[in-house]
Amino acid sequence: MSKQTLNQGRRWYVIHTYSGYEENVAHNLKQRIESMDMEDKIFNILVPTEKKIRIKNGKRKIVEEKIFPGYIMVEMLVTDASWYVVRNTPNVTGFIGIGTTPTPISEKEVKDLQKRMGVEEPKFKIDVSIDSPVRIVDGPFKNLEGKVTNIDEAKGKIKVLVSMFGRETPVELDFLQIKKI
Repeated sequence: MSKQTLNQGRRWYVIHTYSGYEENVAHNLKQRIESMDMEDKIFNILVPTEKKIRIKNGKRKIVEEKIFPGYIMVEMLVTDASWYVVRNTPNVTGFIGIGTTPTPISEKEVKDLQKRMGVEEPKFKIDVSIDSPVRIVDGPFKNLEGKVTNIDEAKGKIKVLVSMFGRETPVELDFLQIKKI
């Protein structure tokens, strides 16, 4: 065991990759593990992603985004050989750790991340309440301002009273179409 490989048992480590190469690194690493018989030292590779809701052309889309672009997680036993296999995978720039020593992340961090990744339905973060002044940021009523009159968290919808043609008109919108003023 050299100084970069303190034996910490089977733990999760974070590897830094070139951004945009996370899947590529995970794929190459899986192949290297097989071809170099490292299955007993390197167990799991994870590219942490989460589902987010985006609005495109007025339509809701669920997209998967990387939680930590440029990083992947590897569950492994760090030995000189396993360290070398991971470190020399194309597009890996190094382990996250102190100096050259990979530092495992805590079980709690791993559990929290796995929980975050397991969220099937993305949650809406709603920071408005009834009577909140809001600006509409998307759709046919873009740039109009109004007051929130109704919030339907389950559906992700909100009713806003906007002033148009000299009178108050209720407009139903998606949460993602408004911003709090």
